[in-house]
Amino acid sequence: MERNAVRVGRRERDEDDAASPPMMRLMLAEAWQSMEANRMRTFLTMLGMVIGVGAVVLMMAVGQGAEEGVRRSISTMGSHLFIILSGSSTTGGVRMGSGSVTTLTASDAEAIGQLPGVEHAAPVYQGSAQVVHGPNNWSVTVYGVTPDYLPARAWELAEGRPITDSDVRSATRVALLGRTTAANLFGEEEAVGRTIRIKQSPFVVAGVLAPKGQSLDGRDQDDTILVPLTTAQRKLFGAPFPGAVRMIMAQAASGDLMPALEREINELLRQRHRLRSGQDNDFTVRNLTAVAQSAAEMTRIMSMLLGAIASVSLVVGGIGIMNIMLVSVTERTREIGLRMALGARERDVLLQFLLEAVIISLSGCVLGVGLGVGGAWLVSRITEMATVVTLSSVGLSLAVAAGVGLFFGLWPARKAARLDPIEALRHA
Repeated sequence: MERNAVRVGRRERDEDDAASPPMMRLMLAEAWQSMEANRMRTFLTMLGMVIGVGAVVLMMAVGQGAEEGVRRSISTMGSHLFIILSGSSTTGGVRMGSGSVTTLTASDAEAIGQLPGVEHAAPVYQGSAQVVHGPNNWSVTVYGVTPDYLPARAWELAEGRPITDSDVRSATRVALLGRTTAANLFGEEEAVGRTIRIKQSPFVVAGVLAPKGQSLDGRDQDDTILVPLTTAQRKLFGAPFPGAVRMIMAQAASGDLMPALEREINELLRQRHRLRSGQDNDFTVRNLTAVAQSAAEMTRIMSMLLGAIASVSLVVGGIGIMNIMLVSVTERTREIGLRMALGARERDVLLQFLLEAVIISLSGCVLGVGLGVGGAWLVSRITEMATVVTLSSVGLSLAVAAGVGLFFGLWPARKAARLDPIEALRHA
């Protein structure tokens, strides 16, 4: 009779409203006291969450840093770019790579520039040369370009003036220096207006380019010299025929136009080069935006994989919370029975143990975020690898930690809430 009366009372109390705010504050205080009574066990339980969250934040920071580095490299290349390379050759049955035969001309670039949707078309003729200024000399790649080259590459001048159409028409001996080249030739001295020698020919430095950094392939884009296209063709490297160029850079007005423009460029060049149907192209069109997007996508996937791998440690930490909470239920069985006998409802006991699990989980999360942020800073200082800690990664870690606490704390809490009060009071 006594057991049935207790059960009827419990069912009636379970139909009441949720715990009031004062009751919730009391539960929080009791949960904190329970954890204070077993500090070492609470700390060891929390340690799994600290390591798990710290690993997630650190791995996501490394992944985000790599993704940000790829985005910066993409932005330095210029937006919506096509690179059109000269064709290949076959000698003695051996096929050479793209650019081994000069098949493109400056007039090809002019024709491409007339296509609707093309913002800039810049022909380029490049070669390597030794550059000298006073006692300093430096081996560098020299690019013969037109005025369209800088806007196509989204490249600004740090000082001086750009190459003009007048320079190209007159084959003027002027040069624009990349930041690395200028530093190796002039050090801290002013470069604009000074004279350098490229392959023994004197050139006046018209300007210094703004820093660009490394490209996607790791090449230093600032280690370069730009000269007028006709100057490179006639006075530096020579050309196999008038107007010959080694490649053309074409910039589309928007990314949506690039697939259609790629087809139009192919058709235009085949027509201009008089290629018959079925005959291979004597040029190669490369969509740099597609290549850059593939690199960015691979980096994003790597970032997600790093976060997913690190998240496994959160599951391990959650299992640790569940084990300790089950032990706590066994140790506090008599206390639970006494609470129920004095009027505690099932939901009160359930909330009590869930609160303890969530508090342990969130406390470990806060410490883990600090550990992850500190680890990311340490990695960037030691390895010079870019790391980016975002609010989204911290917020995701907090949400996952709370979810882990609820999920793995639910089973022990339900077990505690469903204890028979009479049996619990008899527990030794």
